[in-house]
Amino acid sequence: MSGTGRREDEVRRMLEGPHPQVPADLAASAAERGARLLRRRRALRRLWVLALVAAVAVFAVWALTARPWEEPPGTTPPVETW
Repeated sequence: MSGTGRREDEVRRMLEGPHPQVPADLAASAAERGARLLRRRRALRRLWVLALVAAVAVFAVWALTARPWEEPPGTTPPVETW
């Protein structure tokens, strides 16, 4: 008998045997845990979006006050070639 046939026989024996008892509140506790995980993921996503919006706002305020695209007032004139 090949290895695959032996495994199939073992699985069939396991499925035909007595099934363990499942706790009565298993579905309710699984649903509660899933809801908790979803709430946590949603909160983390909102926190990331809020942090991203705050970073963009801080950058925009800095850019408007510092004006990095303008030349600083104390720069020397360019060197003239002869």
